[in-house]
Amino acid sequence: MDKTSVRELQDVVIRFSGDSGDGMQLTGTLFSDTSALLGNGISTFPDYPAEIRAPQGTVAGVSGFQVHFGCHRELNPGDYCDVLVAMNPAALKANRKWLKAGATVILDGDSLTEEHLKRAGFATLDPIAELELDEYNVVVPNITSMTREALMQTELDNRSAVKCKNMFALGICFWLFDRPETHAHRYLESKFARKNPAIAEANKLAIDAGYNYAANTHQFANHYRVAPANLEKGTYRSISGNVATAWGLCAAAEKAGLPLFCGSYPITPATVILEELAKRKDLGVKTVQAEDEIAGICTAIGAAFAGNFAVTTTSGPGLSLKSEALGLAVMTELPLVVVDVQRGGPSTGLPTKTEQSDLQQALYGRNGECPVIVVAASSPSDCFHYAFEAGRLALEHMTPVILLTDGFIANGSEPWRIPEMKDYPAIVPPIVEEAPEGGVFMPYVRNEKLARGWAFPGKVGLEHRVGGLEKDCVKGCISHDPANHQTMVSTRAAKVAKAADDIPPLAVYGDEEGDLLVVGWGGTRGHLQNAVDELRAEGTRVSLAHFNYINPLPRGVREAFARFRRIVVCELNEGQFAAYLRQQFQEFRYEQFNKCEGQPFTIVELSRHFKSLIQ
Repeated sequence: MDKTSVRELQDVVIRFSGDSGDGMQLTGTLFSDTSALLGNGISTFPDYPAEIRAPQGTVAGVSGFQVHFGCHRELNPGDYCDVLVAMNPAALKANRKWLKAGATVILDGDSLTEEHLKRAGFATLDPIAELELDEYNVVVPNITSMTREALMQTELDNRSAVKCKNMFALGICFWLFDRPETHAHRYLESKFARKNPAIAEANKLAIDAGYNYAANTHQFANHYRVAPANLEKGTYRSISGNVATAWGLCAAAEKAGLPLFCGSYPITPATVILEELAKRKDLGVKTVQAEDEIAGICTAIGAAFAGNFAVTTTSGPGLSLKSEALGLAVMTELPLVVVDVQRGGPSTGLPTKTEQSDLQQALYGRNGECPVIVVAASSPSDCFHYAFEAGRLALEHMTPVILLTDGFIANGSEPWRIPEMKDYPAIVPPIVEEAPEGGVFMPYVRNEKLARGWAFPGKVGLEHRVGGLEKDCVKGCISHDPANHQTMVSTRAAKVAKAADDIPPLAVYGDEEGDLLVVGWGGTRGHLQNAVDELRAEGTRVSLAHFNYINPLPRGVREAFARFRRIVVCELNEGQFAAYLRQQFQEFRYEQFNKCEGQPFTIVELSRHFKSLIQ
């Protein structure tokens, strides 16, 4: 191709979309992994249908995967897409609203049948006119039939051949953005090497056919290139939030010198953490897939009593079921990490969509005075760090810690610089190895962090009681004394509050003072930071205070808030963190920007709202 038709771009957003059986998640993953290997910054957003198997060809059954890749680190998967790959009319209709002006649309022409159009809810037989796509670059290759033709000489039957059409679409995108096919080929060879090598060869042929179609038919006006990102030197890999969480927990166990135990029940979107930990028998990890959520946390509490670093994983409905046993862990003062990958609720709600609506449940969702440490991760890669932090705080302070992630960062991925474990601190739990000389072991004698001693069962002289009934504040025997109960309630609360000494103070992104302070927590960091950057580039005095430590809050919050004229709290719920801040710092007035659509924020909507507040 003539070199003058090659255009250099700073960044690109592609959205792969089709029926839930069309392999869009694999297609997007292979494209994003290839881009990461080329050194691009990437951020991805898998968007699954909320039903297990919605009717085929309907808007409700559309599955999407959005990838944002560029020549710098990408903090979010992008608001709107430059390219939409739609494998059927339903995918086109569902994603029309996410197109940038002048975007390229690649639509499988074989899917434009009267039956498919009717099932997708179109009123006419011309979806391009009906969706007003005349101003877009719409390319309609017959992807299904060309895939079938490309695989005619293989051993695959017609149905199996058609399933490779997603790889044909991937080949088109590889050519369009000058991506090599090598990584995708290697992945397919590895995946199907033992099961069915013929499947691997067919999918590789489909990629090549799509690549050659795009290269030779001149359907696309331009060929694009995106330079590698200037990332910090190191060894990188693409990682999802759930995998990073699992690895962070493994790292904490290693630094504590304890075996890791995970007792969990599968639940969307947290299941991958359990699956990833189950693969780590080489690191001494033990996993139990329990019969329900209650059994999952109870096995973890038993493992903690026996001297393991204990973990349980769940999502919102499962956290509700675990709440009674979580109270038991608070009462017994055993270290435990509960990972809650938040999703849309209540009840079954939107199980595959993202939300931040479990915050109040994490803070208050137990009977009695029952405080726990609450930590939240902000991106797929930093799930590693905050999983490690959750383990450190639980083990050193002898208390349960809830780690909040969400569906967006749990399923999304980005390049992760693999850390050196020597750079992470040792974790030193208050383990008691032997009884004090000439005395009796007192299980509720505390150290400077107010953490009690952790004595494992089976050691002579360290016999003691734990359980759900209130204990004597020193001896550990059952106590119904009112004054003792007050002491224990106050001490458990003070222990959690004292964890603030062990976390970094609040850091403000941007200037230390200004007209507007944007406040967020958890997985909204990327969108908020990009929106703040956009306004700061225009000369606006706006900064960001993003929270990863929720209970206790970090030091310096009151001082930081006092330096700004207005404060706006942004979260994917109806204002739970804003309500929490009002309780803690009543002297400030908090604006709110909330969203409960099962989708992340967009930078456009954030920027527009911030400008309206300043103006």
